[in-house]
Amino acid sequence: MCRPGGVPEPAGTGDEASMDAAFTALLEDGADELYESAPCGYLSTLMDGTVAKINNTLLDWLGLDRAAVVGRKHFTDLLTVGGRLYHETHFAPLLRMQGELRGIALEMRCEDGARLPVLVSAVVKYGTEGEPLLIRTTVFDASDRRAYEEELLRRRQEAERARAEAEQLRAAADEARRQAEADRSRLAAALTVLQRSLVPDSLPAVPGLETAVHYHTAAPDLLGGDFYDLFPAAGNRWAFFLGDVCGKGPQAAALTSLTRYTLRAAAHHDPDPASALATLNAVLHERYTAGGDPRYCTCVFGIVEPGGEHGPTVVRLASGGHPPALVLRAGGRAEYLPTPGGMLVGVVPGAPMGTAETVLAPGDTMVLYTDGLTEARAGAGRDDLLGEDALLAFAAGRAPASPGEVIGALTGLLESFGDGLNDDTALLALGVPAAPSRPRAGSRSRSRSATSRS
Repeated sequence: MCRPGGVPEPAGTGDEASMDAAFTALLEDGADELYESAPCGYLSTLMDGTVAKINNTLLDWLGLDRAAVVGRKHFTDLLTVGGRLYHETHFAPLLRMQGELRGIALEMRCEDGARLPVLVSAVVKYGTEGEPLLIRTTVFDASDRRAYEEELLRRRQEAERARAEAEQLRAAADEARRQAEADRSRLAAALTVLQRSLVPDSLPAVPGLETAVHYHTAAPDLLGGDFYDLFPAAGNRWAFFLGDVCGKGPQAAALTSLTRYTLRAAAHHDPDPASALATLNAVLHERYTAGGDPRYCTCVFGIVEPGGEHGPTVVRLASGGHPPALVLRAGGRAEYLPTPGGMLVGVVPGAPMGTAETVLAPGDTMVLYTDGLTEARAGAGRDDLLGEDALLAFAAGRAPASPGEVIGALTGLLESFGDGLNDDTALLALGVPAAPSRPRAGSRSRSRSATSRS
C-alpha cells in the first residue's frame, strides 16, 4: 500500500504492529512447553503399554512423579480396576484392530486414591514398514461432564420416582374412589331396606275407599324423617296417619320407629284421633324432652269410617302442628280442612291438638302431605316457596280426581322442582269412588252425560 503521491507506507505500524508482537510472543513457546503445559493430558506408551512419555498436566492431575511413571508403569497401572477390565476387554483389542479410538470414557486412579473420570483418545504410530511402534494417547478431564451426567441421572431418577409415586397416589385415589362408591352403594341399599321398614311397602285394600301414596327421599344417603301408615281399627273403621319428625339420619329413624309403633298401639287402645296424638306427645316428651334431648314431630292422625252404599264416609282428624289436609270435592273445587290450635308433638306435656271432621262424598278425595311439598323452591330462580295458596290452586285445577290421579299429578309437580326439592316429601290420598254415571233418558252424547253428572 502506498501513501498519496506514491510514497510507500512503512509496515508494522499501529494495530498491525501490536498484533505481530503478540504472535511473536506466542511463537516463543517451544514444542516442549506446549506439550508439557497443554490443557489436556498426553502420554506415549510402547505397544506393551509401558509409559514412555507423559506430560506435566497429566502428572499433576494424578499426583504422580515422572520418575516413578516413565519406564516403570504401564498405562493400565494408571487406571482403576474397572478401567483396567474395560481396557483389556474392549479398549486394547479395538485399538489393535482399528489403529485409533476416540472419546472412550475411563476412570484413572490418583495417587491419593481418588478417581478421575476421563475421556481418552488413542492412535497407533506405525513405522516405515507398517509395524506398530507406540501408542499416543490424549486424556481429557471429564469431571465436570461426569458431574453433569450424574446430576442428569439423579434428576431423571427423581422424576421417575415422582412419576411412580404419582401413579401410586392416582391408583390409591382410584381405589379409594371405587371403595367409596361401593360403600355408598352398600349404604344406600341398607338405608333403602331400613327406610322401607319405617313405612309400609304398600297400603292395604280398604272396602269402599281408594288409596294412593308417594314417598320422595331428598338425600339417598340419609334416612328420611317422613312417615305414614294405614291400618284397620275397631269395627269397620280404619286408622291412618302421616307426619314428619325432626332431623335426619339414624336418630330420626329411631324417632320415626317409636312414633309409628306408639300411634298403632294407641289407636288399638283408644281410636279417638286426639287421644292417640296425646299418647304420642306424652311418650316423646318423657323419652326425649324431659331428659334434656328435645325431639318432636308434626303429625296428623285420622279415623275413617267408610259408608259404602249404606251411608256417608266420615273422617275425623287430629293434628299436632301439621299442615292442613287438602280435600278435592267431586263438584270441582278444592279446600283445606283446618285443624287450628295443634302444637308440635313432644315439645310440652299436655300439648293441645287441633281436630276436624268432614264427610267424603262419592268422588271426593282427601290428601295428606308433609311440608316438603309446600316448602319446595319454585320458579326459574328457585327463590320462592310453593306455599299453601299455590298448592290449593294446583289441586282446584285438577278436581275432581281420584287418589291415584291426585298423587300422580303431585308427583309430576315434585319432579318439576328439580333441585328446588331439598326435603323429604310424603303424600297419602284417601277417596270415595265416584258414583257410576247414569245418563238421562234421551241423552245421546258423552258431553251431555258429563254435564248431567256435574
